[in-house]
Amino acid sequence: MAITDEGRPVASVQSLQRGLTVIRAFDAEHARMTLSEVAKQTGLTRATARRFLHTLVDLGYTDTDGREFWLRPRVLELGYAYLSSISLPEIATPHLKKLTDQVNESSSVSVLDGTEIVYVARVPTRRLMTVAISVGTRFPAYATSMGRVLLAGLDRAERSRVLDDSELQALTPSTTTSRARLDEILDAVAADGFALVDQELEVGLRSIAAPIRDAHGTVIAAANISMSATQGTADEARDRLVPPLLETTAQIGRDLRVSAR
Repeated sequence: MAITDEGRPVASVQSLQRGLTVIRAFDAEHARMTLSEVAKQTGLTRATARRFLHTLVDLGYTDTDGREFWLRPRVLELGYAYLSSISLPEIATPHLKKLTDQVNESSSVSVLDGTEIVYVARVPTRRLMTVAISVGTRFPAYATSMGRVLLAGLDRAERSRVLDDSELQALTPSTTTSRARLDEILDAVAADGFALVDQELEVGLRSIAAPIRDAHGTVIAAANISMSATQGTADEARDRLVPPLLETTAQIGRDLRVSAR
């Protein structure tokens, strides 16, 4: 791409660049600024900053009391256009990366497909299972933390249909195969807001999952953190990992609701 003498691409529109610079100048530490402060933050002259600020006021992106300027909620529309064009995996993955960096454990998102969960996003730290997990991997819902969250989110009639169709096999010595016990567990998951599965899918693997909800509170997906079962007790894992997991699922849900608009 050709470059101008000022170092900008030929196709670049300087006025648009400056307008966005003014918007980006506002943040938590600079929520309200005078004209002089905006000029200082952006490196623009007072006359240029004044012109862009009043243009943004006219467009509804900023407001002023005659002395200070501040952003208006309409600036969120600039992000809505992006979020409305992306899907669950694209929305969830940055949040999973942040979660994985925070807890140093693998994290994933899945959806329910019949009697199985299907992985739609994943950020691994290390391989814990004998089977490699990637987007598209399937596991039986009844024996997984994400599956139990998704099953717990169904109404009782639909949950019964899914469990009726499931082959409740013992995948490890710890796998719950009793239909009555599974119903008790799923009721507890619905009440608690998370599921913990300890070595029921594979020996040595522990995971904790929480629901991702839409604007109506419906469970549409689940996110989990998986770890080695040798890393402390299940109670210690719950206490350490449930709070950041719930925050992550809440953030994914918020972004999905914005996208749906």
